[in-house]
Amino acid sequence: MLSSYLIAEAYARVRSIVHVVLVDADEELLTFRPDPEANSIAWLIWHLTRVQDDHLAELMNEDQLWDSAGWADRFAFPFARAATGYGQTAEEVGQVRAGASVLAGYLDAVHARTIAWLPTLTTADFSRVVDTRWTPPVTLAVRLVSVLSDDLQHAGQAAYVRGLAERSGR
Repeated sequence: MLSSYLIAEAYARVRSIVHVVLVDADEELLTFRPDPEANSIAWLIWHLTRVQDDHLAELMNEDQLWDSAGWADRFAFPFARAATGYGQTAEEVGQVRAGASVLAGYLDAVHARTIAWLPTLTTADFSRVVDTRWTPPVTLAVRLVSVLSDDLQHAGQAAYVRGLAERSGR
């Protein structure tokens, strides 16, 4: 189906951008913040993956890989296990410390599940209402694009922060 193919292609671009950002990234690079209130590369990648995991697991009616596949334990953050990054303080952003391999592993697991699920969708699925709290109500297609948009923005921000870090001589 063309719609599933296009959405899968777009999600694959998020994964590609993130993998480029993570090449040879050490802890100093991953935790670099242009100022004390800014997001780090580690936070941006963790957050975009958490949002995709959280939102798409709900659409799939499955458990989040964060919990079911043990990713929360591997990251072992000192804040709420259910956190996805929304509304976090600058201090909490600074507590996101994870190596490139863990960040890539979590993204790859979430991405693989997303890509396996997308071809199961039918044309009718895309117009199914998944959230009635908004006007107009949110359809599955709109939610997929919303998560994709958020993920692409954060992947681009991570690439930008990497450039800033490298130019600063971090």
